Amino acid sequence: MGEMMIILLNAILMENLVLKKFLGICPFLGVSKKINSALGMSVAVTLVMLAATAITWPIHTYIFLPNKLQYLRTIAFILIIALFVQLVEIILGKFFPPLHRSLGVFLPLITTNCAILGITILNVDDNLGYLDSIFRALGGGLGFALALIVFSSLRQKLEESNIPKAFKGIPAALIAASFFSLSFAGFSGMVENMFGKA
Repeated sequence: MGEMMIILLNAILMENLVLKKFLGICPFLGVSKKINSALGMSVAVTLVMLAATAITWPIHTYIFLPNKLQYLRTIAFILIIALFVQLVEIILGKFFPPLHRSLGVFLPLITTNCAILGITILNVDDNLGYLDSIFRALGGGLGFALALIVFSSLRQKLEESNIPKAFKGIPAALIAASFFSLSFAGFSGMVENMFGKA
């Protein structure tokens, strides 16, 4: 169980997809204006990330590798991700219309969110087992949620702050994002020190 905790916390803090690997920047900047939208996007991305990993890992391991079809990996993974995004969009549209409207164009763009494709490819490239891949996907989704929600509250505070007009909006957000990203460098080595080497 210690190894799973290392994988989970490592994906959330030390290898944060947005703040360390710079994947998923488009929704990070686009949906982080309001906390409700950030929370909805975080849940949607985490669900798609988990579902995509649960399906892509066996397809890669049991179909692509034995038949030497690895060159089909990227296109197949994108199609699987697109399928799950459509399911999430239908569910949100039917049961949560206000959230569906607030996410707007960014909801279908989850399909091209490189954080989701990135986690599925990283899992198979690093030869992780099925359960390890699921924990890494969960950690990736939670790390994405952490970054998005904290940054959203930071952006709301920036909107209310008295800053020079030239820095209002995106310039202030980009400066804040760079400092926010730097703060995650402080987590390096923390997880191994807490739980020991896996």
